Amino acid sequence: MQTKHTLCYKNFFRNKNILKNLKLRLKNTIIDKTLTYASETWILTETDRRQINIFERKVYRRILGPVYDHGKEKWRILTNKEIYAMVKKTQYNTDNKVK
Repeated sequence: MQTKHTLCYKNFFRNKNILKNLKLRLKNTIIDKTLTYASETWILTETDRRQINIFERKVYRRILGPVYDHGKEKWRILTNKEIYAMVKKTQYNTDNKVK
């Protein structure tokens, strides 16, 4: 069930009048901090890391929106590599093995 805050953020990210840079700053300051609160005590499995990456990319896609592909003459969503290149951030650490 979605909370008021989740719906508020969703409406905020859909608003075309707000700059993308401001949306990215909000995501980096509020959502990331909330998501990773007390994360140093977590034991993350590979599935947990994958779910965090999926959630993060979903938020980035909402913020950055679709792009127009001139070659195919249609709109498309960004690929994962394009997202991370645009926001200059790497994925949540998936290299470390959990024992």
